[in-house]
Amino acid sequence: MNGNNGRHCGGCLCGAIRFEIDGVFERFYLCHCEYCRKDTGSAFAANLFASNARLMWICGQENISRFDLPDTRHCKWFCSICGSALPHENGDLLAVPAGCLDTEVPLKADAHIFIASRAGWEDALEEIPMMAKFPA
Repeated sequence: MNGNNGRHCGGCLCGAIRFEIDGVFERFYLCHCEYCRKDTGSAFAANLFASNARLMWICGQENISRFDLPDTRHCKWFCSICGSALPHENGDLLAVPAGCLDTEVPLKADAHIFIASRAGWEDALEEIPMMAKFPA
């Protein structure tokens, strides 16, 4: 984050899409639901939420794809080139995948949600050795 002004920037992995967000994130959830696990290919999705932020696409908007999971509220906006998750507006709420930001995430996570759906292999992750880089 650039100071406390609430301006953030980010983009996709390949660099085709860039965006800026002007506003303050109000919530930060780590979602373990089955949709978010499939969506990310990981243990959970890390998403920031803001009700009064403004999303501005800097470049690459033509490369944005959207997937809406039928009969649910789950959707994903992503780069059609590299597949990276992107912010999206859902009514008055802006949802931002924390990993697509280049600026510092200004919040600690508020909660793990939908933990009843979490993967069994996720138990005791904090006990697994941590390494600074890929093991040799």
